[in-house]
Parts: sequence; structure tokens; C-alpha cells
Amino acid sequence: MNMTESLRRNGEYEHANPYQGSHQHASSPVNPEWPPPPTQPPAEPFQEGQSIHPEPVRRKRTARRGPVALLAAVAIVAAAVGGGTAYGIQELTGSDTVASSTTSTNVVPSSQKGTVAGVAQAVSPSIVEISATSNAGSSTGSGVIITSDGEIITNNHVVSGASSVKVTTSDGKQYTAQVVGTDSSKDLALIKLEDASGLKAATLGDSDGVQVGDQVVAIGSPEGLTGTVTSGIVSALNRDVTVATDEGQEQQQQQRQGGGWPFEFGGQEFNGDTGSSTTTYKAIQTDASLNPGNSGGALIDMNGNIVGINSAMYSATESSASAGSVGLGFAIPVNTVKADLAKLRAGADG
Repeated sequence: MNMTESLRRNGEYEHANPYQGSHQHASSPVNPEWPPPPTQPPAEPFQEGQSIHPEPVRRKRTARRGPVALLAAVAIVAAAVGGGTAYGIQELTGSDTVASSTTSTNVVPSSQKGTVAGVAQAVSPSIVEISATSNAGSSTGSGVIITSDGEIITNNHVVSGASSVKVTTSDGKQYTAQVVGTDSSKDLALIKLEDASGLKAATLGDSDGVQVGDQVVAIGSPEGLTGTVTSGIVSALNRDVTVATDEGQEQQQQQRQGGGWPFEFGGQEFNGDTGSSTTTYKAIQTDASLNPGNSGGALIDMNGNIVGINSAMYSATESSASAGSVGLGFAIPVNTVKADLAKLRAGADG
């Protein structure tokens, strides 16, 4: 580029800029390759610069804003989920609510996970012995603590018609209990200890997740032997078990034969006459050893969750001297218990 072209271009540039000073700059010595930048460049000469500089700056700023917005959204969602989880745990573990789970919660210490000893150590403090007295006689059964202030789930046939109920916890303390509600159609009852606090409540699991072949542990007070632990597997599911609902019928039968509570299964009666008034429920069958007195106790998975309430066992003989478990025991699924709990707490009778 010669001087003439340089001056001409510079003059045109100066002339085109309305904000530039007088045209005397065009006649002044000027570096033809470095004209002073205009204060506000004209549209055409500056359009080239716009395509090179401003656009990348805007893209860079957009790129910075995107991740920041995304992280903020994730943080808000995480806070919402975390808060909801904390609330759910608090709501389920209050002193007047039941610790419950729709999945298998690990109650057993990790060092003893999957062991009978670990399950026994974790859950035994939540199992009690129940002694009920009625006009028909006395009976012994078991129960499961479900709240720290002494709500206990057991079988209806353990406390049906009882005039007094005494409970012994795993540490040997004795309490008087009142029957809150009964449901003979499901063979369930809820009792409440008087002046109790600080008890260890069991965790009610999810019986819908139980499978045939799963290992289980049973804890109860067979023959008055408090805190007896046995183990086995789930032998079958959804067995139709029929038990008596007549008030006092169960105590009479247990008192007379000593061979376990009478029940019907598969069209046959076992352990005596169930009477004229009966109810049928779906049960979990187990080969964990159950004996008279286990009724109302817990059937537990290997994580320490209650999956059933033991309710019936088959005895091959009616003789009290030789009656015992032959590996045919039945438990009410814990999901049945959870579905019935509100009714029992409301004081249902029958």
C-alpha cells in the first residue's frame, strides 16, 4: 500500500466518522497501519470486528451460566429430598408411632449380619411373655413391642376374654397391661403396658418381600421359657389357617390338652376342636420350631425385621407329655398387622 492509498483511506475513514475531530488529522503525519480507533465506529467498518470479538464473549458467558444454574437446581432438589427423608425417619420412630419399613432395614449390627446370634441379640429385647387370666383358666403367650411406651402386638387367642394380663419383658421387669383392641377375624390383639417407657420397639418389616426358602428366626416364650430362640426357613406362603374366635375357647383347649392352640389346616383339625366360630387367614409357614407359648411372638428375617406374628403350630399328639414342634408352624404376615393397627388402636373388639 503506497502513501496515497493510505491517506485516501484514512481520509475516507475520518470523513465517515461523525464523532472524529477536524479533517486536519488526515494531513498530519500518520502511521498508515495504525489509525486511532474511533470513539463509536460506524456500522460497516465495525461489523467485521463484531463477528470476531463480541460473539465469543457472549458464548463464554453463557457457558459459565449453564453449569451454575444446573448445580443450583441439583442443590435445591437434594435439599428437598434430604429434608423429606429426615422427616420420614422422624415420623416413623417417634415414641407413639411404629418403626416400620417397606424394605428390609438392617437392624442387626454389621459385624453379626446374617447370623441367628445377631438377630437374637438385636430383637430379643422387643419380645415379651404374656400371662392372661380368664374365667376359663390361664394361658401363656408372647408379644412384640412396637412402641417405646409399651404398645404390644399379640394374638387374639392369647388374651381373648382375659380379666387380667401380665407382661414380663426380656430384662425380667413385670408390667400390668390393658387390652386396647382385638380383631378375632385376623387373630390379632393390641395391648398396652401401664407406666412403661424407654422400651425397645421392634421394626416391622415387609412380608410381601418374603420368599420360600428365606432364613427366619422365631423368638417367644414356649412353655413359659422366656426369650427362647429357634431358627429355620420359610416353608410356604399364603397357607389358609383357621382358628377359633369363641371367647375363652382357646384357653379351655390349651388348658385341657397342652398340645398347642387348636387350628384347622387343609380341611383337618389339629390340636383339638376349634369350636363352632372360626376365622381363616393367610399365613406364612415355617419349619422354625414353635411350641405352646410361642403364639404372639415374632418371626424375624435375617436383618432383624419382624415379618410375621407366630400364631399356630401342628402337634402330632394331644398328650401334654409328648406334644412338641414337628416343623409345621404358621405366622400371620406382618403386613396384615400393619394394615390392622389403626383399627386395633381405635379399640376394636371382635
